[in-house]
Amino acid sequence: MKRIALLLLAFMLAITAPAYGKSEANEPEQTSFKIPDSVLSISKENTYKNATQDLPYLQPSEFAKQLLRSTEEQIQNPDLIRLMNESSIQFPQLGFAMRASIYLGEWPLAYQSKGTEVNWEYQKVNTNYIDNRGGNAPKSMSYLQEQQKKVTGGLSAKIPNGEAVKKMMMISAAEKTSLPLAFDTVVGQGTKKNQKYNVPSRQVGYLYGYVPAVQEKGNVTYGEVYLTIKGGKPRLDVKNVTEQGISAWIPVQDNISFTFMASTQPK
Repeated sequence: MKRIALLLLAFMLAITAPAYGKSEANEPEQTSFKIPDSVLSISKENTYKNATQDLPYLQPSEFAKQLLRSTEEQIQNPDLIRLMNESSIQFPQLGFAMRASIYLGEWPLAYQSKGTEVNWEYQKVNTNYIDNRGGNAPKSMSYLQEQQKKVTGGLSAKIPNGEAVKKMMMISAAEKTSLPLAFDTVVGQGTKKNQKYNVPSRQVGYLYGYVPAVQEKGNVTYGEVYLTIKGGKPRLDVKNVTEQGISAWIPVQDNISFTFMASTQPK
């Protein structure tokens, strides 16, 4: 259906539609998330080079802006905005008498965040160990990734067009936390960090490494989107609007949270 809509749009002549009055969407409230001292970046040391996750910000074209202003529904979905950016409306002569309604499909329109939290110890990925029970002086240890580990986040439930919803949730979480987020991140084998942790004599030392993750919670709005043309003026009509609660875990890329413990007995 989307392909048919694009073909219909591509065969029509470009028209500049008048701007429709609509208040701009409120920007998400900026919140500060302080990174604990125990969390260190491994972006330079990581032996596995994670691809930088580019957030799917998309600047609407002038035509897309006009369509977005023509509806009261907030539309953030970058995939839907891209569809509008790649479209144009054209009319033959006397086309102003034309009327049309083109169904673009059911889309997740926007995501509204209801809460953002960081679990700095989301998933353990490494344990380093030194046994100094027979020693008479402290020994130092540092982080060395023993095995390659992949940490994957995801949505809490299966919902329609989940990939688009994940993009909108990641944009919201990244704006709030200013953390490098990705739904998949890998810590490569042999990754090292130079920070030293002292294991006292007659004790066993453990250094645990965790990948942090952001838990994003909110509501996603769905609607059936129509492109209507009447009197030479294109506009968006959104029908059958519904709202669904959703949450997701989104790992923090190339960061490790460390916990050091010393004990007289092995754990």
